[in-house]
Amino acid sequence: MKDQQEKLGLKELVSMGVGGMVGGGIFSVLGLSVSVAGHAAPIAFGLGGIVALVTGWSYIKLALKYRSDGGSFTYLEHAFSWPNIAGLGGWLLLTGYVGTLGLYAYTFGVYGSAILGHSQGGTLVSHVLSSGILLTFLGVNLYGVKASGQSEDVLVLIKVLILSLFAFVGLFYVRSDHVLPVFNTGWMGVFMGAALIFVAYEGFELIPNAINEMKDVQHNLARGIFISIVITTLIYILVSLVAVGNLLPEQISRYKEYALAVAARPFLGHAGFMLISLGALLSTASAINATLFSTARLGMAISLEGDLPKAFSHKERRGNIPYVSLIVITLISVVFVNTMNLTIISSFASSTFLLIFASINLSAFRLRRKIGIQPFLPILAMIACLASWIVLIGYLFKTSSWDLTWILGTYLVISLAEFLFSKRRVIMRKL
Repeated sequence: MKDQQEKLGLKELVSMGVGGMVGGGIFSVLGLSVSVAGHAAPIAFGLGGIVALVTGWSYIKLALKYRSDGGSFTYLEHAFSWPNIAGLGGWLLLTGYVGTLGLYAYTFGVYGSAILGHSQGGTLVSHVLSSGILLTFLGVNLYGVKASGQSEDVLVLIKVLILSLFAFVGLFYVRSDHVLPVFNTGWMGVFMGAALIFVAYEGFELIPNAINEMKDVQHNLARGIFISIVITTLIYILVSLVAVGNLLPEQISRYKEYALAVAARPFLGHAGFMLISLGALLSTASAINATLFSTARLGMAISLEGDLPKAFSHKERRGNIPYVSLIVITLISVVFVNTMNLTIISSFASSTFLLIFASINLSAFRLRRKIGIQPFLPILAMIACLASWIVLIGYLFKTSSWDLTWILGTYLVISLAEFLFSKRRVIMRKL
């Protein structure tokens, strides 16, 4: 009875999903989305939510069939006979999570420095805050699972309440001349905006990773994923509508990194600015906590399969904590957030998870008979993910060739790392 009580129920699963998604996403990438999608930014967030919902069905079916903490990595292993595909997927997952940790930490630093009176990101204060929050939750996770879980529940509740208040009150102050015409940047701007901010939806896939710790898996898994995506999508649509309806494009461009806090000023004054900034700090802290917890255990699982160095599987004896994986992932994230700007951090994370979700949908299609899924759903979701990725790459090609080169170069390095370190490779077995 005690073990069953300690398992995760529907409320905890929804909290995990919302906590993983409503992180730095809406607070930092809102300005990026509006700069591309214009008044149609809420539609861009809605499109992202639709892609996440369809992909979520593939995750549900795969998770129920292959009940493993390895999540996406395990599904790729079952779907493809060539072992390096799963290995490459594992490396890609880890770097994608480093990208999201970088985004959350960057957002924490920007909003924290704004509260302290620094109007621009990239200052010494924002770098110190970004690094400090990552190192703080490294300590929390090293201390133990209980501390991590308790802090997550409180942070999720507070940030949802703050965003709900902002959306509800702000709707009464939306100006029609700020939101019309809807497609003021053209139809393609909507798709570019959706692709650029897709990282804001990546957190739902944390739920299947905890499948062995759930109550009533058959019912709660699907409901947990769908409810968390729907809640998150509604929050994003309403919040982005209020922001667009209260700020001019030049204001959003000027305050792009913390535009959401500035959007609260017209109807909540300076108190609103501080409230949203506080919400951003709590949201990013929550997302860092949840993502670091899951990513470290994913690194351990991949290491046990031989696709990462053995050190990643080392655990602290008493608390069963993968401390090497935690430390390495945190330190890489610290370097990433202190050397890259917001556009490249968001673009890299969105690009990576669009590729991962496309591969998971392909896996669901290949395993459709075993997992009992209609083939058109994963195919539709895969096409949507790949189309979004192509749009994102096209956008970067036109606007920032350096960012595109860096992202593609990183993927090349990841591919080489898989071939060099995978123990499945013949050359490594001989060694």
